[in-house]
Amino acid sequence: MSGSEPFESEQATSAGYRIDALSGEPSWMVPARQGRPNLPSEACPFCVGGVEAPEPYEVLAFPNRWPPFENGRAEIVLYTSEHQASFADLSTDQARRVIDLWADRSAALGARDDVSYVLIFENRGPEVGATIAHPHGQIYAFDIVPPVVVTEYATASATAFDAPSDDVVVAIHGEWSAWVPLAASWPYELLLAPSSDIADLPSLNDDQRNDLASLLTDCIRRLDTLFDAPMPLMMWFHQRPFDSVKRTPLRVHAHIAPLLRSAGTQRFVAAGELGSGVWFNPIEPITAAAQLRSAK
Repeated sequence: MSGSEPFESEQATSAGYRIDALSGEPSWMVPARQGRPNLPSEACPFCVGGVEAPEPYEVLAFPNRWPPFENGRAEIVLYTSEHQASFADLSTDQARRVIDLWADRSAALGARDDVSYVLIFENRGPEVGATIAHPHGQIYAFDIVPPVVVTEYATASATAFDAPSDDVVVAIHGEWSAWVPLAASWPYELLLAPSSDIADLPSLNDDQRNDLASLLTDCIRRLDTLFDAPMPLMMWFHQRPFDSVKRTPLRVHAHIAPLLRSAGTQRFVAAGELGSGVWFNPIEPITAAAQLRSAK
């Protein structure tokens, strides 16, 4: 399957892989994941001595026991051995070790013949469906280029990765900046991007990785400070596909989608949005940015 053409057929193209005949969007049928536990029945499997981390570690990546893909293309990434911590609690050096691991695994998985795209992401909090509190994220190595990435390549303007105005900027650390997009879909949504055209995580140099580490921890701390509680969120990195298709440059960047619109109140996505493809954000982005700048 071509990495640039993910919608080639309306038939199942591999085990569990389907293309919807109406929307053209892909789905994977993964009934084996139905048996995964909601919560660990015993001790945390990600703590030192647990089933997934029998030896001491600082950061760690390993195959997901309940993968959506076959052939070892789904991994868990542990940010720290401290169970009660979160990404916001990491020092810059600790966060840098996570970024180095993300970059290393992106390069290793991206070099495989059966991988076209490597997605780094985190689901944080039970509101997002995270079943284990221990600070961790995941990696999915797709054999296609996902449609969201295809759309970004098709629509991103030359200024898409530059903050549109100072009043939506939340923080700047060296070459990396974070701002609330003017067309944000989520309250307090953030886009993080470097100031230069760097295509993927492995291509970041030492200074750029340190800047990203500082900015990521800063942003998540601000989100936690906003309502004086850990913010449930979804975070994902978009980077270049690792297939052989030549494309116009697309800068590596991170999306952070926080779930709360006010203290204790979740922003739900309902039928009017899913049915139309149009988002209705209850928080004005300039207001959200100002609140996050003040959340120190």
